[in-house]
Amino acid sequence: MSERHVVWFEEIGLADIPQVGGKNASLGEMVGSLAGQGVRVPDGFATTADAYRAFITENGIESALRTALDRYHAGEATLRVTGEALRDLFLNGEFPEDTAAGIRSAYRQLSERSGQPNLAVAVRSSATAEDLPDASFAGQQETFLNVTGERDLLAACRRCYASLFTDRAISYREVKGFDHLDVALSIGVQRMIRSDLGGSGVMFSIDTDTGFPGAAVISAAWGLGETVVQGAVDPDKYLVFKSLLSDPGLTPIIEKTLGAKATKMVYAAGGSARTRVIDTPLRERNSFVLSDLEIVQLARWAVIVEDHYGRPMDMEWARDGVTHELYMVQARPETVQSQASGTVFTVSRLLESGPLIVSGVAIGDSIATGTACVIRDPADIDNFIDGAILVTEMTDPDWVPIMTRASGIVTDHGGPTSHAAIVSRELGVPAVVGTGTGTDLIENGAAITLSCAEGDEGFVYAGTLAFETEEVDLGTVPSTRTKLMVNIASPAAAFEWWRLPAAGVGLARMEFIINNLITIHPMALVHPERVTDRAALRRIHERTRGFADPKEYFVQTLALGIAKLTAPYYPDPVIVRMSDFKTNEYAHLLGGSAFEHTEENPMIGFRGASRYYDDRYREGFALECRAIKRVREEIGFANVIVMVPFCRTVAEADKVLAVMAANGLTRGENGLQVYMMCEIPANVILAEEFATRFDGFSIGSNDLTQLVLGVDRDAGDLAGLFDERDDAVKRMISEAIRKAHAAGIKIGICGQAPSNYPDFAAFLVREGIDSISLNPDSFLKTAGIVAEAEGTLDTV
Repeated sequence: MSERHVVWFEEIGLADIPQVGGKNASLGEMVGSLAGQGVRVPDGFATTADAYRAFITENGIESALRTALDRYHAGEATLRVTGEALRDLFLNGEFPEDTAAGIRSAYRQLSERSGQPNLAVAVRSSATAEDLPDASFAGQQETFLNVTGERDLLAACRRCYASLFTDRAISYREVKGFDHLDVALSIGVQRMIRSDLGGSGVMFSIDTDTGFPGAAVISAAWGLGETVVQGAVDPDKYLVFKSLLSDPGLTPIIEKTLGAKATKMVYAAGGSARTRVIDTPLRERNSFVLSDLEIVQLARWAVIVEDHYGRPMDMEWARDGVTHELYMVQARPETVQSQASGTVFTVSRLLESGPLIVSGVAIGDSIATGTACVIRDPADIDNFIDGAILVTEMTDPDWVPIMTRASGIVTDHGGPTSHAAIVSRELGVPAVVGTGTGTDLIENGAAITLSCAEGDEGFVYAGTLAFETEEVDLGTVPSTRTKLMVNIASPAAAFEWWRLPAAGVGLARMEFIINNLITIHPMALVHPERVTDRAALRRIHERTRGFADPKEYFVQTLALGIAKLTAPYYPDPVIVRMSDFKTNEYAHLLGGSAFEHTEENPMIGFRGASRYYDDRYREGFALECRAIKRVREEIGFANVIVMVPFCRTVAEADKVLAVMAANGLTRGENGLQVYMMCEIPANVILAEEFATRFDGFSIGSNDLTQLVLGVDRDAGDLAGLFDERDDAVKRMISEAIRKAHAAGIKIGICGQAPSNYPDFAAFLVREGIDSISLNPDSFLKTAGIVAEAEGTLDTV
C-alpha cells in the first residue's frame, strides 16, 4: 500500500495490518472475502498508520512522548501523570490538512452511499499491534458511537489517537512487552447500525470457558453493544453446536439462558452526549433478544469467519432495529483457549466445603483463595492490595492494571463475554461474574475462596478452603479394546471433560437436569390447578414466565440440557436414562408434594419404569419423551440412545415401549435405540426375554448390589455389607454379560464400582464386557487398569 491517509474497507485486508491495525484489516477482509457468503459488514473507511505518524510529525510530539515514557520507566512519574501528559499531546494537536481533507471527503462519500446526510458513524480505534493470536487488547483504546458531522468526526478521531495512551493501554502494553512507540493507531469510521433499536452483542467460535471447539457462544442484549462488552449488563447467552449447522432442517441450539438485561445503551436525544443508558422495559427484560433463526444465522457466520481465518474468532454483531438485519461489526482472533494445549490440562478440586456467599458465571476452571478487596468506585483503584481477590460491580479497561495483580475476580454484573471475563481468561485469573450481589455480601478484608472448578457456575465461599490441582496429560492414556465411556451428571460437566478420549456417554441422568435446571415437578406444569402451595405456585410462575404454555418450559429446558451434554461427544453414543426419581426426591421439586405420596422404602417403590405408564405420571413422562424427540429430530443429535431404568418385568417393558411409541419414540424408527438398565435380579434371570425388546443393557451395579444382597444402599449402619465385589453380585454380572452376548446385544456398566475399585474394572474386562462407563475424574486411572487387564488376557 502506497502512502495514503484514508482507505475504504473494501480496499484492505489482513495483509494491511501494519497500516490499518488488526480491527480495521479484519473488517476489510470480511467485506472483501465474506460478503459473497452472506456475512454483512457495515460500510466504512479507515485512516492509516501513515496518517498517525504524520499527525505526530505535524505536531512535533515524538520527543515529548519519549521523554514522558522515559520518566515513567525511571520511576520519576506515575502511570496516571504519564498517561494524562501523553493524551494531552494528541488532544491539543491538529490534523495535517491533507489528512483532515481526506477524512472529511470520505465521510461525505459514506453519507452519500448510505443515503443519509450527516450519517451517524462509529469511530473505532485499531492499533497496529492489536488482535494478534496471543493478545486481544480488549477495549484498550476508545470507541465513540453516534458521531455525526465533519467537525465532531475529526474531534472523535483526535480522541482515538489520544486513547492509544490511556493508563490501561500503557499498562497492557507493558505487561505484553510491546514498545509503545512501535505501535501506531488506525481509525475506523463505520456506518452506525441502529442496534439501539434492535440489539447487539458478542460471539465466539469456541467455548471460552473450556476450549470446546464445537460450539459457538453468543451473548445478546438490547441496545448498543458497549454494555455487553463492558459487562454492564447480564446478557442472554446462547450456545450453538457448529457441526450440525450445515443441515438446514435442524436448529442445533444447545443452550438458551435469559439474561437480566436491566439497562441498555441508546442514542442520546441531544446535547454533547452521544449515547445514554436507560432502564430496559420489562417486556424486553423478559424476552430473548434473538429468535432461533437469528441465533442460527449468527452461528453460521461464526463458522464462515472461523473457516476463513483458520482459527477460533472473537466477534461483535449488531441487529438494526429498523431493517431487522444482522451485521458483523468486528472480528478478531480468540486469544486464550485457542492457545491452550489440547492434550495437557489441569483439574482443580475443593477438598472441603464452606458457607456459600454468592454464585455467578464461572470464568476459567481453577480455584483461588485470598482476601477480598471490595472496590466499588474506579477512583479507589489505588486501594487494591496485590494478590487479593478483586470484588467490584463491573470492570472496564481502566481496571486492567489491578486485574493483573489479582488472584481472583468477582463482579456483580456481566456475562461470559464481558470485559471482566475476556481479560480474566487472558490473564489466567479465575473469575465469578454476574453474581448480582457480590459487593453487598462479600465483606472487605474477609478470607474467601473462589471456585470455578464446578462447571458453568462459579461459587464464592467464606473462608480459606483447601483444594488440590492435578495436571492431566492425555498423551499418556492407553488405547483399549473395551470401550471406555463417561458418566456425566450435568450439561456443564460435559464441557469440562470434552478432552477425555471417551467413546461417548454411558450414563446421562435425566433427573439431574430436572432437579437442577428445571426444579419443577412435571405434573405441576401439566396440572397446576392441583398445586395448593401458593409459594410454590408463585415460584413456578416466575420460572415459566415468557412461556405461553408452561409445559414448554419443561420440554425446552430438558431438551437443551440433554443437547448440551451430548454435544462434546457427537457422533459417539450418548445414553440418556429417563427419569428415575423416587417419591421422596420428586416431592422436593416445586409443586411435587401435590403429586407424591409417602413411601416406607422409596428405593423399591414407585420409581423408574413403573411411573411411565401409570396415570399418576403418564403425562409427565410424555413431556420427557417430547424433549428426547426434540433433541434427536429438531436439534439433530441422533446419537442419543434412550435407557429405561428399574424395569421390573417383561410385561412392564412392553407397556413402557408402547407408551414411548405413543409419544413419538418408536424403537428402530429414525435409528432410535432403546437400552434397559440391568439392575434387578429379574433382569438377569430373564435376560433372554428382555434382550428381544431392547438394543442393549447397562448394568447398574449400585441397585443390583442392593437387591442381590438385600442391603439398603442408603442405610449407613449397613454400609459395611454393601460391596459390589461380593461374589453373588459378580456372578450376577457374569451371567448378564454371557446372556447379552448370546442374544447378540451390547452390554456395558454405568455403576460406581469400576470407578471406585480398580480390581472390579479388571474383573469386567475378563468377563468380556463391551463398555465401561466411568466418572470423569477416574477415567485416566481406570484406562490404565483396563489396558493392563487386556494385556494380561492376551498373554494367557
